[in-house]
Amino acid sequence: MATKNVIIGGGPAGVYAIETIRELDPRASITVISDETPYARMALPYWLAGQAPREQMLTAGPDYYARLKVDARIGDRVAAIDPKARRVRMAAGSDVEYDHLLLATGSRPQRLRVPGADLPGVSTLWTLADTEQVLEALPADADVCLVGAGFIGFIVLNALYKRGCRLSVVEMAGHVLPRMLDAPSAALVESWLTARGVAIHTGVSLAEISGGAGKKMVRLTDGSTLAADVVILATGIAPNVELAVAAGLKTEHGIVIDHRCRTSGNGIFAAGDCAAGPDLLTGKPEVHAIQPTAVDHGRVAGANMAGKKVEYPGSLLMNILDVAGLQCASFGRWGGEGLETQVIGDVDAGLFRKLVWDGTRLAGAIFAGPMHDVCMLNDVGMVKGFIQTQTDLKEWKAFIHDSPADLRRPYLATGVPQKLIDCTTIGRPSHSRQHRFQDDQPVTDPGPHHAVFTGKG
Repeated sequence: MATKNVIIGGGPAGVYAIETIRELDPRASITVISDETPYARMALPYWLAGQAPREQMLTAGPDYYARLKVDARIGDRVAAIDPKARRVRMAAGSDVEYDHLLLATGSRPQRLRVPGADLPGVSTLWTLADTEQVLEALPADADVCLVGAGFIGFIVLNALYKRGCRLSVVEMAGHVLPRMLDAPSAALVESWLTARGVAIHTGVSLAEISGGAGKKMVRLTDGSTLAADVVILATGIAPNVELAVAAGLKTEHGIVIDHRCRTSGNGIFAAGDCAAGPDLLTGKPEVHAIQPTAVDHGRVAGANMAGKKVEYPGSLLMNILDVAGLQCASFGRWGGEGLETQVIGDVDAGLFRKLVWDGTRLAGAIFAGPMHDVCMLNDVGMVKGFIQTQTDLKEWKAFIHDSPADLRRPYLATGVPQKLIDCTTIGRPSHSRQHRFQDDQPVTDPGPHHAVFTGKG
C-alpha cells in the first residue's frame, strides 16, 4: 500500500520535500495543503525593483503538481492535527489521514502595535498581495520609510533603492543589521548608505503613523518626524507553531526537530522557518529562517518520509546581502563572544573582514565591502567552507593570521574542497527544481578550454 504523506505549507521546505519524496518513492501518495499560492518570498524584492514579473515569483502550479502526482489543496487551511489518529482536520470540516506529516508552515511578520500601523500604504511586504499593494501605492518620486533595519528590511531597501525611491531607515538597535553585523561593520554600511542619500535613524523606535492614502507622517520616539508615501514594517518574524503547540509537540521558539527533521510526535516532521533544528556548530536547536536551511530541511525530511535514514549535520547560520552595491556576508558565530577574533581591513577605507576562531577552527566570519573586494573574490566561499566543514587548521592558523589575503593555500592543503564535495545533504548530488518560469531551461556554454580542465574532449 502506498505511504500517505501530507505536507502543510507550499514554501521552499514543502516543495523540496515533495520532489525528494517523489524521486525516492514513485508510488507514494503526496498531499500538499497550502492556504496561499506557492511562491518564492525571497524573490518578491525582484518584482518590487522591476527586475522580474509577478508570474516569475510562483514556484508551483497545476501542471507541476499533476506531473509529480500530487493532490494539491491550494487555498485550503488546516484547523488541527490529531497525532493519535494520524489525521489533520481541515478548516472546512473534512479529515485527511497520513502516515507521515510534514509541518512546513513557515513564519509570519511581527506587526507593530502602534497607532497608524493599519493605514493604507503601510505594509509588512510579506506576500504577493502586499507587494502588489505597495507597487500601486508608490508614486513615481516616492518617499519610503523602512521601520526595521534587519536582513529582510534591507532586502526591501535594496529593491527600493534600485527604483530610485528616497529612503529613510528606522532601527531601534544601536546600529543597522544588528543580527547580521557587529558595530564596526555596520558603521561601514551606515556611512555607505548615508553617502547615497539614505537617512539612517538608529536607537529610536516608531511611535505613530498618521495621515491617509497619500503622504503620511511618521513620528519617532525621540520626537522627530519623517514624511513618507509608503511605510514598510520589517520588525522581525515569528515561526508559525500554533498547530504544533495545539497538537502537543515540543517547541522552543520553533518546532523542535532532530537530525532527521523528526518532531516529538510519531510520524510528524517539520522543516523551514517554523522548525528549530540542530545548529551545525553548537548542536543546539535554532530557528534559521533562511532559504538554504529551508531547502536542506525539506530534502532531509522528504528522504526520511520516503523511508530512507538520512541525518542532517545541522544548519549553518549565514546571511549574504547587497546593500546598494555594498556586499555584506556573515557566517556562524560571527559575533565572536568569548572567542578569539581577527579583524582585517579598515572601516574608513571601506573594507572590513572579521574571522572568529574557536581554538584552531574558524567558527564565524563577517565580510563587508565593495563587490570587487567581497563577492568577486573566492575568499567568502573559502571561509564559509572552513566553517561548514569545521576543518582543524592547526599550523595554518598562524599562516592565516600573517597572510589573511592568501586563503587558497590552507583551503587546498587541508582538503576542504573534497570535504565539501563529499558533504551531500541526502547522500547524492542535488537535482534542479522541476518547476521553471515559462519552462525555460538553462543553457550552459563551458567554452573551448573546458576539456583542458576536465580531461573530457
